[in-house]
Amino acid sequence: MKTIVICSGGLDSVSLAHVVAAEHELTRLVSFDYGQRHKKELDYAARAAARLGVPHDLIDMRPIGAALTGSALTDDIDVPDGHYAEETMRITVVPNRNAIMLAIAFGVAAANGDQAVATAVHGGDHFIYPDCRPAFTEAFEAMQKAALDGYADVRLYTPFVHRTKADIVTAGAKYATPFAETWSCYKGGAHHCGRCGTCVERREAFHLAGVEDPTIYEDPEFWRAAVAGRADG
Repeated sequence: MKTIVICSGGLDSVSLAHVVAAEHELTRLVSFDYGQRHKKELDYAARAAARLGVPHDLIDMRPIGAALTGSALTDDIDVPDGHYAEETMRITVVPNRNAIMLAIAFGVAAANGDQAVATAVHGGDHFIYPDCRPAFTEAFEAMQKAALDGYADVRLYTPFVHRTKADIVTAGAKYATPFAETWSCYKGGAHHCGRCGTCVERREAFHLAGVEDPTIYEDPEFWRAAVAGRADG
């Protein structure tokens, strides 16, 4: 199955790229610059494409991202600390981001004769991000079948949509994903902060998967308190 992967440069999407390269036919990586403060993640996507020997399409969505105001990822709003599944993390939602990216990726796939678009949405995203949930991905695929009817037959490949981030670490490790060559932190500093939701989730995932975490965190132990606090709540 000729498949393109939407790759942010994060742990999930880079792991997915390695899985697709091993199990299917990876044709290209597609990334999006939407004005995110952690834009350095795109460098890791470019490295993944070079490592896997496929083209890297970087789509400039900055004018669109500028209009999707109110998110800590694109506006001058502090990224909150804590567990991903806390209400405070809703400030990191960029409205319709995944829907827009997927629509573009399906167009790229159709134009290049690809058979599938792969995205690394997973079970841990469901609480915060509505366009990561199974109901959305199923409806989106149905919409795309209608949009490309008679022109192209492209499916949506979401192997992690019912799985945890720990499962992604396990899958990535199976295919030798270089986890140190991925970027998750929403704050975009010199190192992962260790305190924002995506850093906490990342650190917890390695712990649950029993895989060594090569990431350098500014606060490497905060995740324990964040996870414990979520469990107590």
